[in-house]
Amino acid sequence: MAGHVEGKVALVTGGASGIGRATALTFAREGAKLVVADMNEDGGQQTVHMITENGGEAIFVQVDVTSASAVEAFISKTVETYGRLDCAHNNAGVIQRAYPPTAEFPEDEWHRVLAVNLTGVWLCMKYEIPQMLQQGRGAIVNTASVAGLVGLPYVSASAYVASKHGVVGLTKTAALEYAQQGIRVNCVCPGYIQTPMTAAMMQDPARMARIIAREPMGRVGTPEEIAEAVVWLCSDAASFVTGHTMTVDGGYVAQ
Repeated sequence: MAGHVEGKVALVTGGASGIGRATALTFAREGAKLVVADMNEDGGQQTVHMITENGGEAIFVQVDVTSASAVEAFISKTVETYGRLDCAHNNAGVIQRAYPPTAEFPEDEWHRVLAVNLTGVWLCMKYEIPQMLQQGRGAIVNTASVAGLVGLPYVSASAYVASKHGVVGLTKTAALEYAQQGIRVNCVCPGYIQTPMTAAMMQDPARMARIIAREPMGRVGTPEEIAEAVVWLCSDAASFVTGHTMTVDGGYVAQ
């Protein structure tokens, strides 16, 4: 039986670990050819190896998503390698190094978080969409967060929350702009997921206790649970879905 994205070309930013790696592996399992992008070359190459050793096709491109020229080159490399771009998971992101309240948040840290989490997503879309327009179709999924839907004092911080709210708004606007041109744009809003990026936060017993106390399912999620949602949104099974913010959060924001 053919996979959900059989024969399609997909790219994943932030593909060296966590949600990005899980999504790349799921795309490959479902029949897509992959371009894995990240600043972390070792991790990205490991993801590619995990795909190719199981018979899939993948390349790695090191890219800084805050650089317009780097992103443009990355999209060009994708098309040069595989001839097209069908699916894009704009997933690269960072969390803040500390959790001060809004009035105490460092300005340099604010700019760092917004540059990667929001500007990086916009830049990827800026260069993905023209290629998809040439093809007459394409699907984009951006990684937002439950922090893009609600405020999260004490377990997150203002820059991260602001950046993810921005991703949700950017996704909806682009979805409406290109809905009649064959391009679907959605975002996933993960809840608390066990990844290398969140490991330090989840190793804090007090913070972890607060998280679990708010989780209706009584646990955090896995990268694979997010990956399944992303690949479905990129597949033809979701052909009438655009502008959607899909929460994969164990019921967190339903409360």
